[in-house]
Amino acid sequence: MLTLAVQKSGRLTKKTLKLLDECDINLQNGEKAKLKTRADNFDLEILFMRDDDIPEVVYDEIADIGVVGENVFLEKNRDVKIIKKLGFARCRLSIGIPKDQEYNGIQDLDGKKIATSYPEILKSELTRRNINAEIHEVSGSVEIAPGIELADAVFDIVSTGSTLRSNGLKEVETLSRSEAVLIGRKTPLGKDQKTLDELLFRINAVMKASNRKYILLNAPNESIEEICNILPGMKSPTVMPLAEKGWSSIHSVISEDDFWKNIKKLKELGAEGVLTFPIEKMIL
Repeated sequence: MLTLAVQKSGRLTKKTLKLLDECDINLQNGEKAKLKTRADNFDLEILFMRDDDIPEVVYDEIADIGVVGENVFLEKNRDVKIIKKLGFARCRLSIGIPKDQEYNGIQDLDGKKIATSYPEILKSELTRRNINAEIHEVSGSVEIAPGIELADAVFDIVSTGSTLRSNGLKEVETLSRSEAVLIGRKTPLGKDQKTLDELLFRINAVMKASNRKYILLNAPNESIEEICNILPGMKSPTVMPLAEKGWSSIHSVISEDDFWKNIKKLKELGAEGVLTFPIEKMIL
């Protein structure tokens, strides 16, 4: 049985379990499970763990795979591999300094004291930029470090920046970015590789559909070619004649990012009755 380690609580837990649900993998007890559970309809066992422990348990082969933030993967630096980036829980790891302090560029950090919970990532990024700073590792409440004169700056996860601002800091430099990743051990999985391949197949189908919509519209026949150029779809749009002469129904797939950008063009070409529908899975 393939064993997957996931965060027992926190920002990744619900999104990971939601992804498994979208892959039609039904877990016994779902979010109510405390330590471990298994799927009713898939050869998969779930271990609920602290996120910092997930790279270690995958490395030690207690779990075959795990879902963890890329920041944790990089910080723990265990001999495991990223199998797939999952596209959720995106954030950045940035430098924050007191809001009234002037900042002219990364060179301003030279010789400064920086507090962080991610010393390995920070050391790597500063070395890459030829910056020599003193790193102070703290386990929590990084943002208060400048206020108590423990450090001149902080290096921490930033999503909206509200935590920095509430502590009198401003974000001045992004050194790294992170998202949820599926990690795995480097040793062969044997018979469980087939299960992992099936899991990846389902994850890919869900991810490809996540930012796309099925679009349906009616258009005059003389505009079909131009509309098809705007809506190329997966291979090509479906065009079906309507009962009203000179008109057709066009079915295609469009990304959410492109919809509002292109809707005006579609209307100018005579498109009417535009409808969009969510897509659950997309298999190319």
